[in-house]
Amino acid sequence: MTTISINMQAVRDRIAAACAAAGRPVDAVQLLAVSKTWPVASVREAAACGQRAFGESYVQEGAEKIAALATLDLEWHFIGPLQSNKTRAVAENFAWVHSLERLKIAQRLAAHRPAHLPPLQVCVQVNVSGEASKSGCSPADASALAHAIAALPNLRLRGLMAIPARMQDSAVQYQSFARLGTLFAQLNSEGLALDTLSMGMSHDLEVAIKAGATVVRVGSAIFGERQSNVPN
Repeated sequence: MTTISINMQAVRDRIAAACAAAGRPVDAVQLLAVSKTWPVASVREAAACGQRAFGESYVQEGAEKIAALATLDLEWHFIGPLQSNKTRAVAENFAWVHSLERLKIAQRLAAHRPAHLPPLQVCVQVNVSGEASKSGCSPADASALAHAIAALPNLRLRGLMAIPARMQDSAVQYQSFARLGTLFAQLNSEGLALDTLSMGMSHDLEVAIKAGATVVRVGSAIFGERQSNVPN
């Protein structure tokens, strides 16, 4: 077995254990393998283990991998900050965008989504920790932004995403995730049919699953420590 295959099984075991501890079925949580900065060969290894969904943060790198691995029928998620001049490439290549924080970007994605493709699946990124260095809209602005995005053509609003501040205390970390869960419930009560909570990474996926995560974004626990950044 390769290192990636061993790591993949270990992560799946962690997800299964966390789901059991939270009283949730294991299929309630999707594993998104974060392959940003890792080569095509690494993605192939993970795909050979049955992994289908992969996350990328750099548009050019992601588009190149999508083209190189087109025969594998993988599902590609864009999870990084998105600039206006990159929206066409993302709309043309990816199935999901997790990191919407501005209506202008959503409008550009909707305009650029090719007619022959299904709607682009999107999440609103929320800055639940209030960190100036973190992307995401404020919790106070999330409702208005979500309703505006939900009304756009060629997009399907699926839920919310967050990258809370990393905390050593799991109880404090849980509260950050729980804030996103509360907002998720609020938006659904307002008539938005959301089903996706994208939260939790290699170091805190158990806490995120306890708080209701439906997608965990795992990179280093699968592929190893991140390689040097590549151009966006």
